[in-house]
Amino acid sequence: MRFVTVAFSLIVVSSAFAGGNEKKYTQTEYVQMWSSVAVSQMQTYKIPASITLAQGILESGNGNSELAKKANNHFGIKCHDWKGDTVLMDDDKLGECFRKYASADESYKDHSLFLTGRSRYSKLFAFPINDYKSWAQGLKDAGYATNPKYPEQLIELIERLHLDKYDEQVSPVNDKGSELLAQELEDAKTANEKPEQSAKAYQKNAATSKNGGDK
Repeated sequence: MRFVTVAFSLIVVSSAFAGGNEKKYTQTEYVQMWSSVAVSQMQTYKIPASITLAQGILESGNGNSELAKKANNHFGIKCHDWKGDTVLMDDDKLGECFRKYASADESYKDHSLFLTGRSRYSKLFAFPINDYKSWAQGLKDAGYATNPKYPEQLIELIERLHLDKYDEQVSPVNDKGSELLAQELEDAKTANEKPEQSAKAYQKNAATSKNGGDK
């Protein structure tokens, strides 16, 4: 009987210890984990890696938010026309629908497709890829977030963590990529094509952040 009691006590203590020591990522650790993914997305979609990382940090709380843990959603993107898995969480309103991903890598890719596939963000791609300040303000102007301090928050993260160094890793042959992509989006709009169609295969599956917004 004594053995059973001791064993049960050890189980309870172990469970409490495990539950009370859940890993919390710092901003530096988040950058170390996701900088290469952000750079890869930049080289493909011409979105500054500094902006992607800063948004990921801010929107996911360094990857510690409930939305990031439950849904692998690092950018607070809501359902819209998404046809994949979803999760309900409180944001600007109670029980809002957010996209759920199989992995955080998918969240990063969908963030790129979300920005390139919607015409209201097309003006961003006219900015130089190293002009993170214009990108930060442009995201707010396009309605990505409702927080009036959103641009300042992104810029502060970029400058304090020196995230702009990752923007230098874009290939020199792609220096004009932002302007070309902006023109392609405008051409698609003129041709009455849905901008979402230019996102190709992954967008077929497309149908929480305190910053809110119409992400």
